[in-house]
Amino acid sequence: MTSSTEKTYFDLHITGLGYLNRIREVKPKKGDPFLACDIAALNGPSDDVSYVRFDVRVSGNDAQHLIRRCQQAVDAEKKVLIGFRLGDLWTDTFTYSKGKRVGEQGVSLKARLLFVSWIKVEGEVVYKAEPKSTETTESETDTDVSAQASAPAESTESPSEVFDSAPLDTANDVALAAVIGESF
Repeated sequence: MTSSTEKTYFDLHITGLGYLNRIREVKPKKGDPFLACDIAALNGPSDDVSYVRFDVRVSGNDAQHLIRRCQQAVDAEKKVLIGFRLGDLWTDTFTYSKGKRVGEQGVSLKARLLFVSWIKVEGEVVYKAEPKSTETTESETDTDVSAQASAPAESTESPSEVFDSAPLDTANDVALAAVIGESF
C-alpha cells in the first residue's frame, strides 16, 4: 500500500474588470522584490458603479510582462482597464499617516494577480488572451472526442500553471507597445 502525500487545495478566485493604478516594484526589508499594482475593480449596477480597491502582487511571468507593458500608460494617467483573476485574498490593517483620516485604522484588500484576460488603453483593446487550445492527438478516436465534448470540463491544473504555459500573443504585445509608446 502506498499513501499519497500530495497536498490538495481549495481555490477561491475573484474575477472582474477594473482600472490599473500604481504599478511599482516593491523591495521588502526581508525577501525578494516583487511587482505590485492597485486595481480599482468595478462593482454594482452599471448605472451606479462603485469601486473596490485591491492591492495586488503580480504573479507569473506572463502577468508580470503584461503589467510592466502598461507602466508608461498608467504613469501618463491614461485609463487602463483590465479583465483579471485574483487569488489568495487577505486583509491587512494599517493606520493612516496623512490626510484627513490621519491616525485612523484602515483595511486594505490584498491578493495575487494570477491572470490578465484582456487590456484596454483609453478604450482600445490592446491585448486579449488566446483561449486555451484543445488539440486532439491522432490516437484519439471519434468516440473519445465526442465523449470529451459532452463531459463537463474539469481542469486539474492550477490557474497559475494554465496561465504560465499560455504563450503571449506577439501581435497584441506590439499593439500594446504602439498605444503606450514603448518599444520591444
